[in-house]
Order: sequence, then structure tokens, then C-alpha cells
Amino acid sequence: MSVACGVEFVVCFGCSRWAWKRLTYVGSYDSESWPLADTADFEPIPRVCRAILAVYEDDLSHPRFPPAGGYRMDPSNIEKRTTYADTKGRCPPYLIYTDVENREIILAIRGLNLVMESDYKVLLDNSLGKQMFDGGYVHYGLLKAATWLLEREADTLRRLWVERGPDYRLVIAGHSLGSGIAALMTIIIVNHRDKLGGIPRSQIRCYSIAPTRCMSLNLAVKYADVIHSVVLQDDFLPRTPTPLEHIFGSIFCLPCLLFLVCMRDTFIPESKKLKDQRRLYAPGRMYHIVERKFCRCGRFPPEVRTAIPVEGRFEHIVLSCNATSDHGIVWIEREAQKALDVMRENAKMTSPPPSQRMERKQTLEKEHRDALERIVSLNVPNATPPTDDSRQDTSDATPHEIEIVESSSSNSKSCEKTNWDELVEKLFDRNESGDLVLKRDVPVK
Repeated sequence: MSVACGVEFVVCFGCSRWAWKRLTYVGSYDSESWPLADTADFEPIPRVCRAILAVYEDDLSHPRFPPAGGYRMDPSNIEKRTTYADTKGRCPPYLIYTDVENREIILAIRGLNLVMESDYKVLLDNSLGKQMFDGGYVHYGLLKAATWLLEREADTLRRLWVERGPDYRLVIAGHSLGSGIAALMTIIIVNHRDKLGGIPRSQIRCYSIAPTRCMSLNLAVKYADVIHSVVLQDDFLPRTPTPLEHIFGSIFCLPCLLFLVCMRDTFIPESKKLKDQRRLYAPGRMYHIVERKFCRCGRFPPEVRTAIPVEGRFEHIVLSCNATSDHGIVWIEREAQKALDVMRENAKMTSPPPSQRMERKQTLEKEHRDALERIVSLNVPNATPPTDDSRQDTSDATPHEIEIVESSSSNSKSCEKTNWDELVEKLFDRNESGDLVLKRDVPVK
């Protein structure tokens, strides 16, 4: 009897300890070992959030729901604004804006609209599973939306960049559903820069706000120099590996789904997750806005931590009442601006020497290289080591072609190099009027 009682005590103690650790896990634990973000690197993020919010407005001259301080955008510099009628369900609405003051050309994509069936079609269009693309896996529906959007707006973006000059930066930004489209669109642009007049890689930036897990780990790290993801505290979407079509297909039972996924993932070892080449992750460099801590009431002045993580890349779902509210673009913009104000105030108190900016840039490049080396050392599938020519940054550099294969449950088919026209042909048909039409019935091979 004493042995049986001892076993029961150990089991109960182990279960209680597990339950305590899961229930008391807070979002700040994910980035507690990361360094603080640099003010200059984080500065565009609140501005980009406002550009995404502007997509929701009918008229920026008379906004209905302006953020604190207004949008700080010149309506006359909006080159194009679309609605659901314009996109015809291919992707969410977006706008193209030229920020003259900050010398940026911004393409901003809105997030999921819960009442629009077309947005769900983009998410659910994953019949082939996760699509093999550029040596990794991506979400098939988001890839098709990104390709359609670039084919539609490449001429406009190229014209704006050529007219404005080579010192302008191209910024692709999106929130939630739009963040996945923006990230995959950026990968296509980086590999087909000739479509936009040969823009250098260093002049391309993607800001994935409240990012979806849309690409495999090797791609998430590979493009961390151009793609930056922003996560507010406990946001559920970057943390759950559940396919997007299941998350938003059960949106009204989301708390139950998150709880079940939390329990399931607790028993999956990190090594197994890293070896799963079809497991999707939030893309690029991570910026984590932290404003709440364990056993402390209320919000604190937000701080921003940044890294290019390989292991533990937002793998733990936070059982928090803020897990869904932290996903809102309104809250993200507000807290990002507060964090930037705090960073600027601290910078005034301790002025850095002139050489620090260059040293920080060197550090960012070294972090990216270290992350690429780390992912290779962990034997992550399809990971490639860093090379000197992979970051080639001249405007006349010839963009390399990307790999795309129609994937099935097996990986027997070898990758083939695909140029831009072949990429469009694989994902789309053209109707009688010459417009791109998404392929719905692609055979599994």
C-alpha cells in the first residue's frame, strides 16, 4: 500500500506541477532572454500600423476611428486604395501610400474580416497541404494571394520606386491574414527584384503585424534580414501551430481550441518540432512588445525585445484573457507608439556616441548569420548555411530564381527552378479577358 500511495503522490505532484506551469505561463517568458530593440530599428513600426489602420477608413480626410494623434498621413500621397469589390476575393483590401517625409513606398494589407467569405476562402485554399516553395513550406492559399497581388501591383510599385529614386525604401506590411500575404509577397520580391526595377535587397522591408505562422523554420530564419514580425504580449496567432483554416474555421470556439492545442503541444519535444519540415512558423526577426508581468496588476510602460530565435520560437500558447485582444491592430499600434516614446525618452537621457549606429547594424547582420548557422547545426530540414553572396546588395545583382513544387504527402518529387512567368502559370489561369484567375482544382502529384 505504501508503494502505491507513493506512486499516486508522485503522479499527482507531477500533474499539479505541469498544470501550475502552464496556467501561470505569461507571454513575457517567450522573450525574457532577448536584448532590447534599438530605437531606430523599431521606429517604423507604429507608422506602419497606422498605414494598415488607414485601409479600414473610407476617407482619410475625415477618418471615423483615428488613432491617438491621428494617422499622420497625407491623403494626397495615397496612390491606390482598394475594396473587396476591387480584389474580387483574391486577397483582402490594401492601399499603396508614398511617405515622402520618411522616404518610403508602403503597401499595407488589412487583416481578416470575419463577415467576408472571400477572406475565409484564402485561408481554406490549402487543399495540397503546405506548399513547397523556395526550399521550404508555405501556406498555399496565402502564396496564391501574394502572387496575385504582386502581379497586379508590380508595375505601380516599380513606377513609384523609379520616379522617387533609389534612396526610397519599399515597405510591405500586413496584419493577421494580411501579414502572411505580406511576408510571402516579400520573399517573391526579394527573389524577383527585376520585377520592381532591380531594387536592392537592403531597400526592401516587410512588417508582419500579429503574424500568421505561414512558412517553415528555414525560410523564417533565411529572410529575417528583410521580414520583421511584431507580436504584442500574449497574442495567440503567432503561437499556435494549428493550421489557419482550422483556427478561423472554429473562430467562435477559439478558447477551447487554444486550450486543447496547449495541452497537446506540451507533450511534443522541441527536437521533434524542429524536425517537422511542414511545421509553419511566424516569419523573420521577432519584435515582442511586453507590457504585463506575472503576478503584477495593470499594464507597465511597454518595452520591446528582439531576436531571431530558432528554438522556442513562440511555441507556447498563453492561457490568458488577453490572448485574443492582443491580436487587435488598434491595441498593437497604441502600445507600439507608447514603447517608441519610452525608447526615445530613454535615448535622450543617455545619448549614444556617433559610432554606435554602425556597430548596431553590424550586430544585426551577425545575429542573422548566427541564426542561420544555428539552424544548420540543429539539422533543421532544408536549412542552408550563410554564404557571402546570399546577401548581395547591389541594385544590378541578378535575382536568383525560386523553387516551387506541388507538394503531396510524399517528398519524392524534386524541386525545379521557376522564374516569375512560370510561377504565375503554376498558380493561376487567365480568363477570356486576360485577368488572373486562381486555380481551384490543382491535381495532387
